[in-house]
Amino acid sequence: MQIKRYLYDFIKEDLKKRMVFIGGPRQVGKTTLSLQLVGASDKTHPAYVNWDFIKDKKNIRQGDLPFTEPLIILDEIHKFKTWRGLIKGLYDKTFPANNYIVTGSARLDFYRHGGDSLQGRYHYYRLHPLSLGELSKNPTADHLRALLQFGGYPEPFYAADERFLRRWQNEYYERVIEDDISDLEKVSDISKLSLLIDELPKKVGGILSVKSLREDLEVAHATAERWLQILERLYVCYRIPPFSPPKIRAVKKEQKLYLWDWSQVPAGGDRFENLVASQLLKFCHYQEDVEGHKMELRFLRDIDKREIDFVVLQNGKPIFAVEVKSGDKNLSTHIPYFAARTKIPMFYQVHQGLTDKHYKDVRARILPWIKFCQELEMP
Repeated sequence: MQIKRYLYDFIKEDLKKRMVFIGGPRQVGKTTLSLQLVGASDKTHPAYVNWDFIKDKKNIRQGDLPFTEPLIILDEIHKFKTWRGLIKGLYDKTFPANNYIVTGSARLDFYRHGGDSLQGRYHYYRLHPLSLGELSKNPTADHLRALLQFGGYPEPFYAADERFLRRWQNEYYERVIEDDISDLEKVSDISKLSLLIDELPKKVGGILSVKSLREDLEVAHATAERWLQILERLYVCYRIPPFSPPKIRAVKKEQKLYLWDWSQVPAGGDRFENLVASQLLKFCHYQEDVEGHKMELRFLRDIDKREIDFVVLQNGKPIFAVEVKSGDKNLSTHIPYFAARTKIPMFYQVHQGLTDKHYKDVRARILPWIKFCQELEMP
């Protein structure tokens, strides 16, 4: 099943003026979105060129591209060492007769590999998994249950089959390890990095201890940290730093870890928290890539272990905070505490139930996650 993704209209408009780069995890829908933009139904369209395909790789190196097509898709080209210089030359010589969509299952802003600057020639979008706002203007509890159960990657979500999901996940990480890491990074002990991937779902939601990870893996601290950075660059996981307002003795170095595929996390509160984290990160990236705001996703925790799960900052200032609970519960005591000591404008406590209650004296509200997404117009 194909749907019109939330970035479609913005990318289409930008393509009138410059190239577009689309980054994001494997199988999140980058190729499908790109093919839709060129009006193609599948990868056999002549405008689609993939570095992982032997014939296309040879043509890319020789600069032999389908220039009869006004819009050309270059998929996974970041694996070519001098890709940025090549793209710059092509764009400068052939635009506006030809324009380019560059897609990759890695951070295209990181894998530059030298070459001339492309500044002013492209706009970068990060495509995220499906979310409530993409599924329906009026999402239901069934939509949320499906996202929690099958994750937000289109193929397993629409298959809606547990057996298919398990097999898809196994194959997914095999491709990340065998293709992406081997093509882009130098890792001497792939087997231990695979063990790290297996360990990550157990670390979601809590303070991440790299020291503990490196002891489990029996590797150096620097090695464990480097492997985490590699997995972040390949859109396997992401970490969020703490928020440290002036009047709070907040932790400053600790980080929390989440997965792009929250269906990997054991079912329950941690998986729901990961889903919320991913939706908030999607909101932040949307605000950056589409609206041009500088966004940050953080958490708030003091040295006495009082914590609010997420704080969203826009242009350096907090705009709201989110505490995640599995069911309808009383307001967390941490919210009034931090409300009295910070300038965070609004605290939301979200859950999977039905309770919707305001606490105006502490700038707080308990409400269902579905309603939160609707009212804040989350993408």
